[in-house]
Amino acid sequence: MANETSTASLTRRDLLRMIGLAGGGAVMYQAMSSLGIAAESTYQRPPPLQGTGKGTVLVLGAGLAGLVAAYELGKAGYKVKVLEYNARAGGRTWTLRGGDTFTELGGHRQVCRFDDGLYFNPGPWRLPYHHHGILDYCRRFGVTLEPFLQVNQNAYIYGKDAFGGKPQRMREVQADFHGGIADLLAKVAGKGGLDDLVSKEDREILLESLRQFGGLDAQYRYVQGPDSSAHRGYAKDAGGGPDGAPKFSKPVGLSDVLNARLWTGLGMAEIYDYQPTMLQPRGGMDAIAKAFAREIGDGVIQYDAKVTAIAQDDRGVTVSYEDARTPGATRQEKADWCVCTIPLSILSQIPIQVSAAKQAAIAAVPYMSSSKVGLQFKRRFWEEDDAIYGGVTMTDLPIGMMAYPSHGIGTKKGVMLASYAFFLEAYEFTSLDPETRIRKTIEYGAKVHPQFPEAFENGMAVAWHRVPSTLGCFGWWTDDAREKHYADICSMDGRIVLAGEHASYLPAWQEGAILSSLAAIDMLHRRAVNGAGA
Repeated sequence: MANETSTASLTRRDLLRMIGLAGGGAVMYQAMSSLGIAAESTYQRPPPLQGTGKGTVLVLGAGLAGLVAAYELGKAGYKVKVLEYNARAGGRTWTLRGGDTFTELGGHRQVCRFDDGLYFNPGPWRLPYHHHGILDYCRRFGVTLEPFLQVNQNAYIYGKDAFGGKPQRMREVQADFHGGIADLLAKVAGKGGLDDLVSKEDREILLESLRQFGGLDAQYRYVQGPDSSAHRGYAKDAGGGPDGAPKFSKPVGLSDVLNARLWTGLGMAEIYDYQPTMLQPRGGMDAIAKAFAREIGDGVIQYDAKVTAIAQDDRGVTVSYEDARTPGATRQEKADWCVCTIPLSILSQIPIQVSAAKQAAIAAVPYMSSSKVGLQFKRRFWEEDDAIYGGVTMTDLPIGMMAYPSHGIGTKKGVMLASYAFFLEAYEFTSLDPETRIRKTIEYGAKVHPQFPEAFENGMAVAWHRVPSTLGCFGWWTDDAREKHYADICSMDGRIVLAGEHASYLPAWQEGAILSSLAAIDMLHRRAVNGAGA
């Protein structure tokens, strides 16, 4: 009974933490999606806001949610002013290139030394095909997209305690896992073990499907031969001439695969968020933010503006802020309405005049820890030596996953996302200075790719809890918190409405920011048109 009570009381966060401890960050990351943290986009291109927008609106934050609000409200006729903490638009939609600088909380300053044409996205780095909102804005604004390779069967899966610490090709582990299961199930079916569950006809269909699915031979066995090698690859590929015959690869037994636990890194291609086709803006994710800023027009966004207080009454909203270009002076902006897209991790520290329920909601949502390290290498050894062209390698090392650039294939140099960590691993990396994060990434990465130390040139390390404008990666809702507070986050409070990925069922995704913003400005516009008391 005690065990039943303990299991029933587990929160989603507890469960994911346990998954992360047992299987590593890569497994936890997949579990986040399979537990429904990300949902399907409900976007349909919205009609123009009905009626002519009159009055003024302050938008706080020029991330994707703030940019959508400024663009759509400006089109509707409102006079819009945006206050943005950073010296650029985009918020977490951010790209680092050579010459850029970044100073994190604690004072560590990094200067990006990437070669021309190379870049690193510390925040969002891919666009699912079913995120219709952001793809629609890209289409309308002329943002050129290109394929992003998430799943690559020739990338690696690495377990520090598996197969002598040697990385395994994803296709090999997946083929052996599927083949072993298919072989086992075929034996059970052949011995009548499924007779109570399926008809004789269905059993024959099942056996044939298992042969195709698992690469089994004519006797429904997963053994060395053409059927298994067609799935896991060959020991020697086919060639021309008298010695061109391929050599079949030797499968690993199901028990070895299970005990190695490398199967925990499989299944990415099955998860809705990562299914092909995925996309990316050509030249860096910040192309989207730049396109929004261009469409919004000059003079609307004020950069380097740190919001310090938000007040409202029945006549309007007053926002106090500090201009980094003139330190020490506090300024104020007034407007009829306010769309606040400041991350809750920051907003919870700013005096804001809203209801007690909304204040409690703002304080109730912690932010996920995440760390990324981008390394420039003098040659693309993953292509030249390992025949890996894009995709992701999963590990149970503190670096989490590593991803190979989908762009620039065949060129000399490249920037690899050499570490993408969550949870405990991200906290570990966040506690280190940037130089040590990079050094540790090289050290751990060399276990998968021994070429790391020799090919490394320079790098950038971003730990999101040390990013001053965000203090975290994304809003981490638990089931209990969402039930108690989500409605208050999304509701309009007087003349103030909140928006951002934290006000959506697609946290961590740019699509969530866009959908939340469209919902928020619809509420604001209805209130403005129908009267403040509506």
